[in-house]
Amino acid sequence: MSVIADIADAVVAELNAPGEPGFSMPFTAERLYRPDFELSDMKNLHVSVVPRSLEMTTAGRALSQHDVQIDLAVQKKLGAADNAEIDALMGLVEELAEFLRTTRQFGDAVWVRTENSPVYSQEHLGELRQFTSVLTATLRVVKT
Repeated sequence: MSVIADIADAVVAELNAPGEPGFSMPFTAERLYRPDFELSDMKNLHVSVVPRSLEMTTAGRALSQHDVQIDLAVQKKLGAADNAEIDALMGLVEELAEFLRTTRQFGDAVWVRTENSPVYSQEHLGELRQFTSVLTATLRVVKT
């Protein structure tokens, strides 16, 4: 399998591991290439891990550095679409970002950074009444 798919699978395994930190909302993370769901399926919370990019550079005479970016998408159709409901989902996004930072090791990959920009999709919120937020995590593998 590819390096980026292996790392995405390792992130999914850590997120779904029994006894993990107990996120504020229950979910089962999935690795997907295209997190595209029917609006009717969005009543349930979806956490998708999606391979995004791979950058390879030389790390030394016989070493290569692979910087892999993966997206963690948090998506859910809103009920009341009030601040409390959105605040809870934003809280989960922050929990996931902190989980990536503190876990640090995913298979052979080490966490480098996480970005969340924009923090949610205004288009999905306005047009679909759906919360969508995407974290982009950069993980690094050094290989011989």
